[in-house]
Amino acid sequence: MDLRELRFLVEIVNCGGFGKAAEVVHLSQPALSKAIRGLEEELDETLLERGYRGSKVRLTPAGEVVYRHAVELLSRREQMLHELHALRGLETGELNIGLSPLGSAEIFAPIIARFRATYPEIEIHLRERGGVEQEDALRNGEVELATSLVPTDADVDWLQICDDPMMLTLPQAHPLAEKKAIRLEDLNGVSIIGFDSSFQLSKLIGDTCRNKGFEPDIAAEVTHPDFGLALVAAGTGVMLLPRLIAERHVTEGVVVRPLESSSLRWSLSLIWRRRASLSFAARAMREMIRETLL
Repeated sequence: MDLRELRFLVEIVNCGGFGKAAEVVHLSQPALSKAIRGLEEELDETLLERGYRGSKVRLTPAGEVVYRHAVELLSRREQMLHELHALRGLETGELNIGLSPLGSAEIFAPIIARFRATYPEIEIHLRERGGVEQEDALRNGEVELATSLVPTDADVDWLQICDDPMMLTLPQAHPLAEKKAIRLEDLNGVSIIGFDSSFQLSKLIGDTCRNKGFEPDIAAEVTHPDFGLALVAAGTGVMLLPRLIAERHVTEGVVVRPLESSSLRWSLSLIWRRRASLSFAARAMREMIRETLL
């Protein structure tokens, strides 16, 4: 049984006979009769009382049951097609996206505003958290798109949107402030303001320091660069930040120096599950990010 046969039955009843129904469904009358006989054989029930030629067909009790369900199924099909059309046209739907607190204001705020203006009917759900939690949320299906450092796992696809060198922010009176550029080894034994362990950048900094032969001395962990820079200004320690962030968060009492390191960079990426079928809204957002940033 398929929807075509059910539609034929509905049209025959609505039109009052095979002749008019055949015109509506663009079939010959013999072909239409054959289709209905096939449906009756499949269900092992007579659905129509055919009567004399020219008389109006009537539904049998079994036919009334099939007709009622056929009307409902065909209506649901039309509703399904309508909703799919709306989704494709981004006239409805929702977008679940996870953004890291680091760089969201600088990079994504304008894009979110543009997306909202372009597709006002799409409901956007933003989840702000570190890259480690973002990847977990992505795999759990809580979000369709997320930001993190370039992933290495095979189940994640990604689009690199930023590749920034790291800068060192430090108090004006700090001994390292006299240098024009700083090596990572210079931070051995220096108090560092780090990011919370939920940030991929935290792990990257720790691993890179260990590869240079020392364990970073983390004096405090933060989730927002503003608070970290306030701690730097107060003399609690120094802080490593991507150049984009450091340049846009100028803080009184804090100086910025380039870090001489090719292995420690902020490679921010948009990520999504490799085998996932993205919603139309998620595809539109991904394309808007690509057009805006690349």
